[in-house]
Amino acid sequence: MDKIQRYRLQAIMLASMVFFADQMIKYAMIGPLQLKSRGVIHIISFFDLRWAENRGVSMGFLTAESDAARWALVALTAAIAIGVLIWIWREKLRGDILCLALVLGGAMGNIVDRSRYGYVVDYADLHFGSFRPFFIFNLADAAISIGVAILLLRAIFMKEEETPASEATAHESSNSGNGAETKE
Repeated sequence: MDKIQRYRLQAIMLASMVFFADQMIKYAMIGPLQLKSRGVIHIISFFDLRWAENRGVSMGFLTAESDAARWALVALTAAIAIGVLIWIWREKLRGDILCLALVLGGAMGNIVDRSRYGYVVDYADLHFGSFRPFFIFNLADAAISIGVAILLLRAIFMKEEETPASEATAHESSNSGNGAETKE
């Protein structure tokens, strides 16, 4: 197994772990903790478990008010997940592949929720007094956000390896096939 295949396998394992952890936590919120009927469980002064049904996409945009809209959101997020999977298969950098795996695992968790319940189960409420820096979210949302944030930071701050000019010139002359000399 070559290096890229190993990275892809790691990505599938990471996406699967995010997906299963997300679904297990949501099961605990719905089942044993009965968060839906309780509404809120205070954990510490700045973090609660609070029931929320997200019928839209990120930050409540594109709220699905009908079954047709719900399934359109499922199709849209499934198409995005397929695009991310294709990107994972084409990507060569391990860091980017693993970030994409976070996005894929989170997307799959939210797709299952929307398909099963008609909404995404959100429960994590980080707050400082009445200030809430985020909407109520779940593990899948956090994985997606972290994956995208790291991808953006990597795109901004990582420099691509540049080919030295002499190598680029030698490569061009070998491809020209006319035997012409190259400039240095």
